[in-house]
Amino acid sequence: MPTEFGLLERLRRLNDPEIGRSLGELDMLKGATITPAGTTVRVELPTPAYPGRERITTAIQQALAEVSDVGPVSVAFTAVTKGKNTGGSIGLKVKNVVAVGSGKGGVGKSTVAATLAYGLKTLGASVGLMDADVYGPSIPHMVGGGGLPAAVKHTLPNGETMDRIVPVEVDGVKVISMGYFLKPDQAVIWRGPLLHRAITQFLKDTDWGELDYLIIDLPPGTGDVSLTISQLLGLAGAIVVCTPQQVALLDALKAISMYRQVKIPLLGIVENMTGEIFGRGGAQQTAITQGIPFLGEIPIEAQIRVRGDEGRIASLFNDDSPARPHLLHMCQRAAMEIAKSLLSTPSLPTLEIL
Repeated sequence: MPTEFGLLERLRRLNDPEIGRSLGELDMLKGATITPAGTTVRVELPTPAYPGRERITTAIQQALAEVSDVGPVSVAFTAVTKGKNTGGSIGLKVKNVVAVGSGKGGVGKSTVAATLAYGLKTLGASVGLMDADVYGPSIPHMVGGGGLPAAVKHTLPNGETMDRIVPVEVDGVKVISMGYFLKPDQAVIWRGPLLHRAITQFLKDTDWGELDYLIIDLPPGTGDVSLTISQLLGLAGAIVVCTPQQVALLDALKAISMYRQVKIPLLGIVENMTGEIFGRGGAQQTAITQGIPFLGEIPIEAQIRVRGDEGRIASLFNDDSPARPHLLHMCQRAAMEIAKSLLSTPSLPTLEIL
């Protein structure tokens, strides 16, 4: 009669199809139950966004096919998001902080940041979305959240109290943006120190709670805000957004260079607005030449623009949206790159500004 220990030992050597390391090494096997009706193997995934679970199921079933008295084999999945919790130094209880940036404006960076947040939420993660584009905050309009964020009193360990900002929750994602504090036609005319103070407040003085992922929509370019966030946090990584045409790719290279200089892991590059108008494949080729992951392409689909303009970006993950499979693929690939980075390089990145 097989034992739970014997079955798990047999399965420990199986390689995870996404990360390429053994299930035992990744500590993904959490137990097995053998009954007269069959056997259930319990597997813990490193993110709820894990793709292709059927491949693990098939591999486990094949590995146990020759074992007698196990009956039909099924796999029960749970998911616990792995993370470095690198915001702990400033009081954040966030497992993974992800920056979404671009070398230039107009490439759909905010759209990618918002869909990444809502895609991860759709896949089962707890997510926050911070709009760090102080001069051009578009996230509130895109997600449809309105109203002034509330403030609550927070008691410090020494007994003193301080005000904390409560993010606006829209369709299950916690959101903060300078756009919530401005009139629609009001411009932000600030120098660097004020930008630094605002970004610091959004991170340190906002009551984010416990999150699996905090997605930060950076302003375009490689300026003050990007450096401020680099100094405040040990990011899980950065995602670069660009369109297929050559001029956008050249600017994307500058963003890639900046992240490398400040020692932020590059999770990959996303090609947005793929199609007949702008072409296709430029970002994937750039990813190959730069040695970074390609997270997928998002087609130049009218529904993405329409639903963003209507403040219904979350609805892109409804079953009837033609953009849904492309967006979910991008979210899954990004989450897996975070998991791979964590498991292969567990030490925190260090900051070097040259």
